[in-house]
Amino acid sequence: MMPASIGNLKMLSTMELPGCNLRGSIPNSIGSLANLLLLDLSWNQLSGSIPSLSMLKNLTDLDLSYNNLSGQISSTNWENLSNLANLWLHDNLLEGTIPLSLFSLPSLQLALLSNNRFSGQISNFPVVSSSQLTELDLSNNRLAGSIPSSFFKLQGLQLLTLSYNNFSGTLELSIIQKLGNLSTLDLSFNNILVDDGFFRNIDFTSFPQLVELRLASCKLRKFPSFLKNQSNMLALDLSRNQIQREIPNWISKLPLQLLNLSHNSLSEVDASFGNHNFSSEILLDLRSNQLQGDISHMMTLARYMDYSENRFSSVIPANIGNFLSNTLFFSISGNCFHGVIPESICKGKQLQVLDLSNNSLSGTVPQCLIAMSQSNISVDSNGLGVLNLKRNNLTGTIPDVFSVNCALQTLNLNKNLLQGKIPKSLANCKMLNVLDVGNNGINDSFPCWLSTISSLQVLVLRSNKFCGPLECPVSNETWPLLQIVDLASNKFSGMLPETFFEIWTAMMVGKSGAPAALDFLNYNIPFGAYYQDAVTVTSKGLELELVKILTIFTSIDFSCNNFEGKIPEVTGGLTALYILNLSHNSLVGPIPSSLGNLHNLESLDLSTNNLSGNIPQQLGGLNFLSTLNLSHNQLEGRIPKGSQIQTFTEDSFKDNKGLCGTPLKDCGSDVQPPSSVPTSKGNNSDNGTKIDWNLISVEVGVVFGLAIVILPLLFWKRWRIWYYTRVDSVLFRFFPRLNQRGRNRGRRAPRTRERRI
Repeated sequence: MMPASIGNLKMLSTMELPGCNLRGSIPNSIGSLANLLLLDLSWNQLSGSIPSLSMLKNLTDLDLSYNNLSGQISSTNWENLSNLANLWLHDNLLEGTIPLSLFSLPSLQLALLSNNRFSGQISNFPVVSSSQLTELDLSNNRLAGSIPSSFFKLQGLQLLTLSYNNFSGTLELSIIQKLGNLSTLDLSFNNILVDDGFFRNIDFTSFPQLVELRLASCKLRKFPSFLKNQSNMLALDLSRNQIQREIPNWISKLPLQLLNLSHNSLSEVDASFGNHNFSSEILLDLRSNQLQGDISHMMTLARYMDYSENRFSSVIPANIGNFLSNTLFFSISGNCFHGVIPESICKGKQLQVLDLSNNSLSGTVPQCLIAMSQSNISVDSNGLGVLNLKRNNLTGTIPDVFSVNCALQTLNLNKNLLQGKIPKSLANCKMLNVLDVGNNGINDSFPCWLSTISSLQVLVLRSNKFCGPLECPVSNETWPLLQIVDLASNKFSGMLPETFFEIWTAMMVGKSGAPAALDFLNYNIPFGAYYQDAVTVTSKGLELELVKILTIFTSIDFSCNNFEGKIPEVTGGLTALYILNLSHNSLVGPIPSSLGNLHNLESLDLSTNNLSGNIPQQLGGLNFLSTLNLSHNQLEGRIPKGSQIQTFTEDSFKDNKGLCGTPLKDCGSDVQPPSSVPTSKGNNSDNGTKIDWNLISVEVGVVFGLAIVILPLLFWKRWRIWYYTRVDSVLFRFFPRLNQRGRNRGRRAPRTRERRI
């Protein structure tokens, strides 16, 4: 922890304590160290506000980055720090406005305030002629209003990054002409409109030679004209704009290492695009456009190539492998490619991610693709880590050639026409995270032998021809990280795997009560890129594609099989579960009350089984439940009350003949809620049928009373005469007209009574 008092350090000129795991707040007394020149407390766990540093007039370097500091920075009179040259406050929780005096410090060269919570508008400020500011990074904050024109008067500025804020208004690109030293400009992801319409009479040679330009999501309608005269450009990001038509030929003359034109409306590529001046290390991202035609004209010896979500409709060129010798990432997903996968694609020995999904490819899975998953240190190959061939028309079997050094982390073959069995050699892929072979024609038993892959997090066998029980040798290492398991629409039988439910620890909240840290399943690639895993789950009766798989998202779907027996009580221990679907099986017995422990549950489907008994009252406490289906069972009794369970419609409970309560028919006073059903107490070992006399005492009393009256009437003549005489006298007293009618019929009435005796 930081010491509360450091008065004995008054003569200290340097305090460097980066990455020392310091906690607590920065003591106010640090502001009294008048001789301090350098203060570095970065990469710690400091919290609280930054104390006033106005007295540190000799300070040249201040680094408080990568902490948890909060509050405003206005307590320091920054104009007093006339010698401050370098300021690092980035990656904290600082908020409030940024003092304008900060930008006018005569010695300030570097100001990095990114990744905080600064807000408000930055007004124009007086720019001193002696300003030495070269790097200004305000990205990832909450700043609003127009971008102040004062920024573009800082003539020494080399880096200006304002991305991921709420800046608005229109910015004319011609304004950067004044910044002759500018090399990096990033205005991405704001609410500004970058206008290139004032360049008709401008000398482009007077513009600064940029190294990096990022204008993502800036409402651009065309390529900025001044780019034609750029010769040092290494990174160009114009993604998520409204640029149409052709990629111009001059763009291939830039020495780019990154070109991101994704999410536009580009439809054509100049024929000279292949004769590029790009670096062989380039990251080329052209996804989500309207590109079509021959993809060969667009291929380049790039490290990263993404042509997904376009309109290519040809076959994959037979010589595709000639362009992949240096490629780590290659994706043509989401097009209309047809024909077979050419064998030459296996020339991409450096490939770590290959995504050919969502096309119309046919034929078999080339064996050489599976063999590419082998890591080989001797030839500097990490091996294929991601193979995604889902949603095609591939036939045949999965090649059984996974090597001992298999580096595969994701294998996705969903929605093809594959048959046969899951290859046993797949067990060699000890780093496998995602296995998705759903929606094929695979005819196999449950692959127990995959339990040796302790890294598995997603297992999808949905809609195949798997059969038999889930009887596997189980150890504590059997898929401890498994978070999504989908076995729906097969022919699995037997009991539900109680032992699995006990050891799938990723579906449980830890002992501290806190779920796992928030993250996504992805495959990291060198140079800072990554591949985002995706999977399709069924929730609320709909197919939902998770394009980002949260590591805290958990799901079990065993629906549409032949499972029988009871739902195991231990299912209630999967307290981190979001989706549980056991519908359309042959399950019997009561719904376990332990399911009331699944407080994170959002979807519960137990419909179309043979479940009986009452709905546990504990289900009424599942406040996050947005989908509930208990229909088509043999449940009875009153539907529990709860703030959430009362919101479901009749369809959630229909076809349970003994069930009543909201939203079904009213139970009436004779039906007791499940919690009031009496239970045996003490050590009574009699488990036979018991009669609760309290419940039937009324019926017994009524029957006994009727018997006292009716039996004498039937067998005692004198009693009958006395009874009818007394009844007649009472009726005549309340209804006199009956007495008059009785007198008129007096002679006949006795005869009638005599005949009835």
